[in-house]
Amino acid sequence: MGLELYLDLLSQPCRAVYIFAKKNGIPFELRPVELIRGVMFPVFMGEPVSPQMLAATLAELDVTLQLLEDKFLQNKAFLTGPHISLADLVAITELMHPVGAGCQVFEGRPKLAAWRQRVEAAVGKDLFREAHEVILKAKDFPPADPTTKQKLMPRVLAMIQ
Repeated sequence: MGLELYLDLLSQPCRAVYIFAKKNGIPFELRPVELIRGVMFPVFMGEPVSPQMLAATLAELDVTLQLLEDKFLQNKAFLTGPHISLADLVAITELMHPVGAGCQVFEGRPKLAAWRQRVEAAVGKDLFREAHEVILKAKDFPPADPTTKQKLMPRVLAMIQ
């Protein structure tokens, strides 16, 4: 039996591991798991995200993106220098989360957009697309069915309290 990777490609760290293993030719058998079964807490709880929370989150994201550009990327091709590293994979898979929700994080940020293109080229466009295919469809996931919601509600409430 070879290496088995139990991964949910909705998860940023899982996508980073997936890309790393594929790009480095590490043979593995993918064992897909669904960590949250396509459920996001506000949708699951039946509550819309408040405009204030959304605005605060987007403002924090903007600060984080600026920090990524100014402190980490600077004028380098990749985050740690002239070659792609695991840091780039972790960062790009994290940034693809808001992209999957419809947020255009690379728009208006030419330095970050060029870095994304370099990362995509370094790992290969097909692998990049394959790893992010699930997260890019996340906004289209249906909410949990009522039975599942009722069963999981106590656990969700315990986690967020």
